[in-house]
Amino acid sequence: MPVKPIQTERLELIAFEPEAIRHLIQGERDFDLPKDFPSQDDIDGFLSIQLHRMEASPDRRDWMARLMITHTRQVIGHCGFHGPPEVIGRAEIGYTVFTQFRGMGYAKEAAKALVQWAFAQGEKEVYASVSPENAPSLAVVKSLGFKQVGTQDDEVDGLELVFVVQQPKPISR
Repeated sequence: MPVKPIQTERLELIAFEPEAIRHLIQGERDFDLPKDFPSQDDIDGFLSIQLHRMEASPDRRDWMARLMITHTRQVIGHCGFHGPPEVIGRAEIGYTVFTQFRGMGYAKEAAKALVQWAFAQGEKEVYASVSPENAPSLAVVKSLGFKQVGTQDDEVDGLELVFVVQQPKPISR
């Protein structure tokens, strides 16, 4: 089942196809990507986890990884949700902008679009987990109104700060 892209002013967030992930894990490159992606850590972690979740819940791929593509068709990173909220326990976003495209506001633009999309799907809260040393990502979540609600020890990434943003409540008259 095709997953509808999420559009922003400068980006199209397109569902990462399971077949494309399989090709990347096998060392095959179907599209133009930076030489350092995927790293072995990407293959062992992010890509393998996403592929497993896609295979387990193929009808929920809209809640999984997406490629960040500019309107000039350049792949500049990936983003999405860790998985369907009912599978992982919450709507949680993640994003990676490839090195040469950082500092241009793409992470904030993608993260904002993901949050708005999750709210449009009926979610009341969206989470993000960020390393305390990742100043650019901390700036992104804080600029979007996320508030820190705790910490967690991620088996891959170590200590992470856990943030949440809540859907604005309608103004009652």
